[in-house]
Amino acid sequence: LFSDIRGFTTISEDLGARDTVAMLNDYFTGMVDVILKRGGMLDKYIGDAIMAIFGVPFPGEEDAVNAIHVANEMIRVLNTLNAKRAENGHDEIRIGVGLNTGDLIAGNIGSPKRMDYTVIGDSVNLAARLEGATKSYGVKVLLSQSTLDELGGSPVNVRELDLIQVKGKTQPVAIYEALDHYDETTFPNMDATLDSFRSGLGLYRAQDWKGAMSDFVSALHHCETDAPSKLYLERCLRYMESPPPDNWDGVWIMTDK
Repeated sequence: LFSDIRGFTTISEDLGARDTVAMLNDYFTGMVDVILKRGGMLDKYIGDAIMAIFGVPFPGEEDAVNAIHVANEMIRVLNTLNAKRAENGHDEIRIGVGLNTGDLIAGNIGSPKRMDYTVIGDSVNLAARLEGATKSYGVKVLLSQSTLDELGGSPVNVRELDLIQVKGKTQPVAIYEALDHYDETTFPNMDATLDSFRSGLGLYRAQDWKGAMSDFVSALHHCETDAPSKLYLERCLRYMESPPPDNWDGVWIMTDK
């Protein structure tokens, strides 16, 4: 699991050094408590980012479920923190969270003068890429197909967003948005919005741009702030003007990390 604060440089410049440290301490305290309560391990802080791992060194059947619950709870805890910040006249903190499941290398890594127990590998890199991709899709939590596959029958609410190829990878991966952190205030008319979005995604992949646009407009009618629907509307308009090649497979190439 990777999480990162959006626009942290601007926030820190506005707050100054002392208040930035106080903000980070409050933020990290809430986030790490959530991670530890669900059996996760804090791997490290990377500036304002958090890297956490589940199932290391001993894997368990609930690792993926715990990770998704942590991601959703992080957003809910952040909402509470932001409410307190608003009362004190402070700007809200926004974050993105990326989750991926897979094989990795774990161990004490470093120099003889300083060793840290950590994890490395392609699956770690993909989690970091998904965290960054939350900005492109306008969502808070993204998880990969491999994480979804590990859930079994656990009741977790997600929506499929896209099939992407991230920078540095050759194989596409299906990505999903975790939805259990929303309520009626933060995502009004969710069920109706998701029904229209799913229909639009199917028509988009069938290259029925006009039909897909109608569904995405319908989704935005139910929830005008739904960023993925806005994104796909833009894609449909682009493909209507400049159709994709005949061998188009619906995969979106991510050029940013």
